[in-house]
Amino acid sequence: MMLKKTIIIFILIISCQEDKSERYVPKSNGKINHVTVVASEDIWNGEVGGLLREKLSLPYEGLPIDEPIFSLKYLPINSFSGFAKSSRNVLLISKDSTSETKFLKNKYAKPQVVAFFADINEKNLMIKIKNLCDSMISEFNKNEANEKRARILKALSKDKTLFKKFNFDLKYPSIYKTVKDTFNFIWIEKKISKGTLNIISYTLPYENFNKINLERVINIRDSIGRIYIPGRLAKTFMSTDRDYMPYFDKISFSELNVFSIKGMWEVKNDFMGGPFINYLIDDFKNDRVIVLEGFVFAPSISKREYMFELKTILRTLKIY
Repeated sequence: MMLKKTIIIFILIISCQEDKSERYVPKSNGKINHVTVVASEDIWNGEVGGLLREKLSLPYEGLPIDEPIFSLKYLPINSFSGFAKSSRNVLLISKDSTSETKFLKNKYAKPQVVAFFADINEKNLMIKIKNLCDSMISEFNKNEANEKRARILKALSKDKTLFKKFNFDLKYPSIYKTVKDTFNFIWIEKKISKGTLNIISYTLPYENFNKINLERVINIRDSIGRIYIPGRLAKTFMSTDRDYMPYFDKISFSELNVFSIKGMWEVKNDFMGGPFINYLIDDFKNDRVIVLEGFVFAPSISKREYMFELKTILRTLKIY
């Protein structure tokens, strides 16, 4: 009887479709890259819960030590109320006769993504989750990138160094400061408690973009490191750690063709290193290739959120 009552309550929570009309919803809450999972205990502790933990805790690409793409917080169904309903990313799982799958925007708060999966059969639930897991992760990622951009805009830097030198802009917080501005090279830095977050930018002469390969990218960034990014000791400089072969992929953002490289940097003969993300951007209209890179020096602490911040900033690129 108690289980039946719980299921009825759960159906009432989610049954209505997304309200398209203007209505007040509270501001969503939560740390970046966190997901609240709402389900019965038997679902969470069973095969479905195991599948969710597997899919939503895949390693974030390009970190020296595995960290999950999302941190998960489990809530039983009867605890999904009040402040919890305002979580920015919510995954609702229901084992009942309503066979339904949907993604809702701003259902209980704003901004918010609610992924809802329901079926009486657990095997069917697992099939639905497997089939739509990539779409769900994509929706959560977009929601988090939008939230991070919104936070950045609250304290936006007014520095125009990038625009004056390269005729493009990035949106980044005012806590970032330009630490090097030389011929065709700019280095912007944010100090954190145990290290720094860094953004560097330079341009290359235009070439056939499709012929660029990983080895060429590594050689370019190592030559830049040798000239512009010295280590703490004499005759040391930043280079690519080839023991961790970088991820290399062709992507697009802001309607631009981009090569994305994620890997590890190191300073040889010194105990310094960390993750980097490097974008080579096809700016054929201006007869050049733009290079943007973010790298983190933060020994012995988690780096996922730092790399997510840098990635978000790099993707605000606006070329004039």
